[in-house]
Amino acid sequence: MALTIRRAFLKDIDFLVETRMEVLRDVFSIPPEQDMSELEQANREYYIHAVPIREHIACFVYDDGEFVGCGGICFSQEMPSPDNQTGLSGYLMNIYTRPDFRQQGIGEQIVRWLVKHAHKQGVTKISLETSLAGRKLYEKMGFVPMPDEMQLISYKEEE
Repeated sequence: MALTIRRAFLKDIDFLVETRMEVLRDVFSIPPEQDMSELEQANREYYIHAVPIREHIACFVYDDGEFVGCGGICFSQEMPSPDNQTGLSGYLMNIYTRPDFRQQGIGEQIVRWLVKHAHKQGVTKISLETSLAGRKLYEKMGFVPMPDEMQLISYKEEE
């Protein structure tokens, strides 16, 4: 295996969006015939905004020139705190390896590449969501579950 990891730039917008849709179809089991044009356009607009200002860094992975995976990290600024004095944080997403290339360490290389680029920007607080299948990889790399975090799924205004 001769892997190459390459950073994605705005000139790669079409392939960025194409691979994002591939990831979403796989992760959410969306059938190929289901229309995702609105989601595709929303992701295109996101990349057009975020990539040039380095609010999002994405990469593509190739094996002898064949696309085999990708990944991304979104950056944000939160209020500084004792565990994150700069307030800079990163959120790993879109970590994806095509099915025929899984279980070969590609996901780990993608995460290492993204974390390295985050650290170059001064980001040390990095989080992610994971599937059950990915949990073992992330734990091996030093990620730990966050028991105190919650997410608002729906909200009802009080009358």
